[in-house]
Amino acid sequence: MRTDHGGANGTEAELSDGLKTFGAVLKALREESRLTQEEFALRVRYSAAYVAKIEQGKRFPPADLPARAEEVLGPVAVKVLTAAVRSLTRRVGLASWFRQWAGVEEEAISLYAYECRAVPGLLQPERYARAVFTRQLPPFTQEQIDHKVTARLERQTLLTERPNTAFTFVIEQAILERRVGGVSVTRDVIDHLLNMSDRTNIEIQIMPLHQEDHCGVDGQLYMAETPGHQWFGYIEGHRSSSLIAAPGEVSVLHQRYGKLRSQALDCRATVNLLERMRGAL
Repeated sequence: MRTDHGGANGTEAELSDGLKTFGAVLKALREESRLTQEEFALRVRYSAAYVAKIEQGKRFPPADLPARAEEVLGPVAVKVLTAAVRSLTRRVGLASWFRQWAGVEEEAISLYAYECRAVPGLLQPERYARAVFTRQLPPFTQEQIDHKVTARLERQTLLTERPNTAFTFVIEQAILERRVGGVSVTRDVIDHLLNMSDRTNIEIQIMPLHQEDHCGVDGQLYMAETPGHQWFGYIEGHRSSSLIAAPGEVSVLHQRYGKLRSQALDCRATVNLLERMRGAL
């Protein structure tokens, strides 16, 4: 899953500036209420690390932040935050979608992923991530590649910093058979998947190369459950993406994901297949 959309264009620059401005406003309002980040985070039911990233302009503010902050910062501050969130959304359009998803992802208590294009971003070892970004068109500069790889690896700390979050991944075998980056990189990927599958909060299932009963023909999908038990879906295309919140649409994704899990190899069979693939390289 890509961590960025677009590139070095006016929309992304505007988004970055807008997020930094929003973060500065939130910080000023918080400090005016004489609250530390930790105190504010506790009262609005976000993690302190998440609040810090919003204030730094590194995360798109979630839509319910003003509502959660009303009792903490007061009605006037909430009006300011609400207007700021609306202004961000109006200006950036689709460029905001991944940042909104990243916020949902970071607070999720359950996260489901089905990938048919590339190894999920949360599971990409560094050399694979670098190979993916190196092959993008239009090409990135080396500095851009380094920045994107660093951002992707930073996101992966979710897997270790949130041991109570249940992560489930269904990955097409064809992704590994493609050997993006070469045999050596593919070994890294398989070793990493085997290592991550040992964690109690992570389940990895491989969708076998030949599977006649397959309901994933519409492409990849991601789903996340918030601490308030609301579910969101996320899908991507070429330079486009959608955050899905409508209960009916989320229900469709739930049905499809459940079916995909039943059609994929179970976790034990997945490990056996990965070990055989590793030995064949």
